Amino acid sequence: MTKVFLRLLMLMCSFTLFAQDYFPSNTGVKSKNSNYTALTNATIYVSPTEVLNNATLLIKDGKVVNVGTSVNIPNNTTTIDASGKTIYPSFIDIYTSFGVKKPERGGDGPRYGASRSGFYWNDHVMPEQDVMASFKYDGKSASEMHQLGFGVVNTHMPDGIVRGTGALIALNNEADNALRVVDGKTSQHFSFSKSVTSRQSYPSSIMGSMALLRQMYSDAKWYADGNIDTKDLSLEALNNNTGLLQIFEAGSRANLLRADKVGDDSNVQYTIVGGGDEYERINEVKATNATIILPLDFRMAYDVENAHLASTLALGDMRSWNQEPHNPRLLAENGIQFALTTHGLKSKKSFKSNLMKAIESGLSKEKALEALTTVPAKLLGKSDVLGTLKAGSYANFLITSGDIFDKKTKLFENWVQGNAHIIEDMNTKDIDGDYNFKLAGEDYKLTISNSTSKPAAKLESNDNSLGSKLSYTNDWINLTFKTADSTKKEYVRIVANTANNSTLNGKAIMPNGNELSFYANKTKTNQEGDSKEKGKTDSKSEEATMYPITYPNLAFGFTEKPKSETLLFKNATIWTNEDDGILENTDLLIKNGKISKIGKNLSDKNAKVIDATGKHITAGIIDEHSHIAAASINEGGQNSSAEVTIEDVIDDEDINIYRNLAGGVTSIQILHGSANPIGGRSAIIKLKWGEAAENLIYDNSPKFIKFALGENVKQTRVSRNERFPQSRMGVEQVFIDYFTRAKAYDEAKKSGKPYRKDAEMEVLAEILNKERFISCHSYVQSEINMLMKVAEQFNFNINTFTHILEGYKVADKMKDHGVGGSTFSDWWAYKYEVNDAIPYNAAIMHKAGVVTAINSDDAEMSRRLNQEAAKSVKYGGISEEEALKFVTLNPAKLLHLDDRVGSLKEGKDADVVLWSDHPLSVYTKAEKTIIEGVTYFDLERDKQMREAIKKEKSELINLMLQEKNKGLKTQPIKKKEKELLHCDSMDSGH
Repeated sequence: MTKVFLRLLMLMCSFTLFAQDYFPSNTGVKSKNSNYTALTNATIYVSPTEVLNNATLLIKDGKVVNVGTSVNIPNNTTTIDASGKTIYPSFIDIYTSFGVKKPERGGDGPRYGASRSGFYWNDHVMPEQDVMASFKYDGKSASEMHQLGFGVVNTHMPDGIVRGTGALIALNNEADNALRVVDGKTSQHFSFSKSVTSRQSYPSSIMGSMALLRQMYSDAKWYADGNIDTKDLSLEALNNNTGLLQIFEAGSRANLLRADKVGDDSNVQYTIVGGGDEYERINEVKATNATIILPLDFRMAYDVENAHLASTLALGDMRSWNQEPHNPRLLAENGIQFALTTHGLKSKKSFKSNLMKAIESGLSKEKALEALTTVPAKLLGKSDVLGTLKAGSYANFLITSGDIFDKKTKLFENWVQGNAHIIEDMNTKDIDGDYNFKLAGEDYKLTISNSTSKPAAKLESNDNSLGSKLSYTNDWINLTFKTADSTKKEYVRIVANTANNSTLNGKAIMPNGNELSFYANKTKTNQEGDSKEKGKTDSKSEEATMYPITYPNLAFGFTEKPKSETLLFKNATIWTNEDDGILENTDLLIKNGKISKIGKNLSDKNAKVIDATGKHITAGIIDEHSHIAAASINEGGQNSSAEVTIEDVIDDEDINIYRNLAGGVTSIQILHGSANPIGGRSAIIKLKWGEAAENLIYDNSPKFIKFALGENVKQTRVSRNERFPQSRMGVEQVFIDYFTRAKAYDEAKKSGKPYRKDAEMEVLAEILNKERFISCHSYVQSEINMLMKVAEQFNFNINTFTHILEGYKVADKMKDHGVGGSTFSDWWAYKYEVNDAIPYNAAIMHKAGVVTAINSDDAEMSRRLNQEAAKSVKYGGISEEEALKFVTLNPAKLLHLDDRVGSLKEGKDADVVLWSDHPLSVYTKAEKTIIEGVTYFDLERDKQMREAIKKEKSELINLMLQEKNKGLKTQPIKKKEKELLHCDSMDSGH
C-alpha cells in the first residue's frame, strides 16, 4: 500500500456522516470532515509578511481554527507531521473564464439595430449577464490550476463590452457546487471588444467603444434618477452592480490608459487587466491610481539564426522580449499595486517559469506572494477569509518542500476548503543531486533531477554521456542506461532504494544477466548554495540585464525626454511668412519655448549658438489632413459618429511621428476617416516624439469634426452596403435630419428643463452654435455646393473642404461662403469621382481668394510636404514664398492656430525647422526640427542613433542565440508591416 494511499485513507477516516444535509443527494452517501486536522512542525507563511518557524496549522470544517508555535491540539485530531515542509496560503487568480464555455459567433452580415427588447439599445452592453447562469465546474482545469498553486479563481463570461458579473469559485474537487461558490457575484466586467454573439455593427473601433461606455454611464444616471418610464434591464443591472469590483480588460498599456480615461470621465475607478508593457509609461500608469491585474505572458526569444530574417526584426520587439520580465518589478518599485493572473497564457504550465523569470528580473518574493494572495483577496473584499492563514480563513493552503519561488521546490499538496489535493507524495525522499558510484570497476557520475512532471537522470563515464532513462516510485529508483561500448546495444538496469536523502542502495542487472550490488553516495544537492534560511521572502536573485527604456520605447527614442533650450541661430535665411518676408543673414533667438527675437547681431549669454550660415529657417510644417499617430481612424458602425474622438486613440509610438519630424513637420490634424457622412472629432497634435499621447494634444485645442461626401460614405465599393445612405441624395438627407435633431436638442438644453445628455447631439449642437469647425472630405462640385447650402440653411459655415479636387470649379462660391480648401498637389484619377482633378487646383483656389493648403492624407507623403508645396510653383506660377505658406501659415489659419504657429514672429511658439538648403528643394534636409524650443529631431543625432541601434540589435541577437543554445523555446520571425491608415481604413483590430 503506497504512502499516498495511506494519507488519503487517514483523511477519509476523519470524516463523519451527517444525519441530514441541506441538499439531497442521489449520487451516493455524502460525508463531511468535522474533526480537527493539525499540520505540525512546519514553516508557515501566515501572510506574505508573517512567517512562523516550527509552527502548527489547526483546521476544522474547511476553516483555519488556529495557527502558531504553541497551538493546543484537541483530542481526536488528525495530525500530519510537516517537518521540513513549508506551508503557504493558496493562490488566487482574480481574472479567469474558468468553467465558462466560449460563446459562439452570431449570424452573418451587419446589423444596425439591437436584437433584444427590454435591454439597452446596444447588444454589446450586457451588465445583466450572470456568469453563474452558464457556469459548469471543470475538475480537469481545476487540477491544472492546483499544480500551479491556485485554490480560488474569479471567473466571468469573456464576451462583450460590458460583460456582466463574475463569481468566486473554490477549486475544491471534493465538494459540491454549493460549497465551491464562495461568492456568486463579485465583480462587473468590461472590455473594448464587442460580443461575438451579436452582429450589431456599432461600435467598430476602440474610440466607438469608449464613446459607447461614456454614453451608457450617462444614460444609467438618467435612468437611476427616474427619468425613463420604460424598464431597461441592462441599465438596472449596471446600477445594481456599481458596488462590485469593476474589472476592465485592457490588454495593453495604451488601452489601460484609455480605460482609465473612460473611468475618470464617468467617475468609476477600474481595476485594469494590463498587457505587460506598463513599464514603458510607468508614470502615466501610476497616475491612474488603478490596481493592475497582470498577466505573465512574456514573449519568447526569436529564432535569429537566419541573419537575413533577424535583420528584419524591429528593435522595439527585441527590447520587449528583454524588458517584459522586469515589468512586475518596476510596478512594485513605483508603488503600483498589482495581482498576478494566468490570463493570456497559451499554456498555463508556463505560469511558474514566467513567474521565476520575473523574480530573476528583480521582483521580490514578498511582492510576488502578495500579488497571488493578499492583493486579490483585498480587491475581492475577501481579506477576512482568503489570502492568509489567519484564524477564520478558509483552509486553502499549499504544502511545499521549501521556498515556493525556488525552481527546485516541489509542490506536494494543495488544500482547498480543508480538502487535500495531492500533487506529489510529500514523504518521497529528496533524491535530487550528483552521485558517485562504482559498478564493475567503473566510476560513474550520476545527476538526478526529480521534477514533478518528469524525473530525469544524466549518467557520465569518463566524460562520456550515456543514454539513460529514470523512473521513481515509492522510494524506489529504476534506472536503465546504455553501456559505454558504442558498438554494442547493451543496457544495464539498476533498481535502488533511497535509504535516505544521501545514498542509494540496490542491485545492478548487467547485460549478461548477472546481478551486482552497488552503493552510491550523494556529493552535491541541486539546491546546494541556495539560501536555507526560512522566512525570507524579500531577497532578490541576481537581476537579469535589462536594456534601457526609451521614450518612446522604440528605435530613435530618447533615453531622457528632451527639454526646452535657449537657442540662438546665427546668419540664417529666415522665411518669416509675415510682412517682413524672407530675411537674409539674420539671427533667430528661441527662449522659454517661444520665438524671442528675430534680427541681426543678436546675443544671449545663456543660449546654445548654432551657426546657420548658408542654411534656411522656416516655421514648422503643418499637415491639415493626416491619419498617422492614431490606433484607429474610422467608426463606421453608424452613419453619424460625432460622439467619437480621435483624441482617444492617439498612438504615441507611431514611428511616422519621427519620420514626419525628419521632414520638418511639427503639427498635424489627425482626422477621422470618411466611412460615414458625419464622422468623429479630430485631434490636433504637436509631434512631440517621446511624450505620452495626452501631452501631444494642443492646449486649448480648437474643436474640429470630420464630415464626408461621395463614394466612401454611400459605400459604393462595399459588397454588402446595407447601411443608410446609399446615394448622394441620401447623404444630404442625413445632414438635414441630424441638424434638425441637433437644433431641437439644443433648444431643449437651453430651456432649463431636465434633458437626457446625448454626446452625439452635444457635438452637433456645437456646430450650430459655431463652437466646432467642420473639415469635410469632398471631391465632386455638386456635393460641395450641396453641403454649403445645408450649412447656410442652418446658419453656420463649413470651415474646410479637404481633398476638394474639383475646388477649381467652385472657388468663387467657396470664397463667398468663407470656406478654405486643403488639397493634394497633383493627385488625380485614382477613383471615378476624381477623374476631373487637375494639378492647377491649389493655384486656382488661392488666386480666387480661398485660404488654400496642401495636405498629405498619407504617411509617406506627409514627410515630403515641402516638396508637395513646391509643385504649386510649377503648376500655376505660385511664388515660392506663397507656396511655402501652403504647408505652414495657411493650414495654421484653417486650424485657427495662426496666432500660435505657422509663421516666425516674436511671441509665437518656437516651432521651427533648420533646413540644409532652400526649403522647397528636393535636395534639402531638415537638420533640426524644434517644437516649443525642444529639439525633437536632429540630423546628427539621427546618424549616431543608427549606429547605436545596430549595436543594440546585435547584442540582443546574441542574447537570443544564447537562449536557443540553452535549449529554451524560441519563436519564428514573422515579417510585420505597419498598416498606413487612410480615409477609408477600418479598425481591423476591434
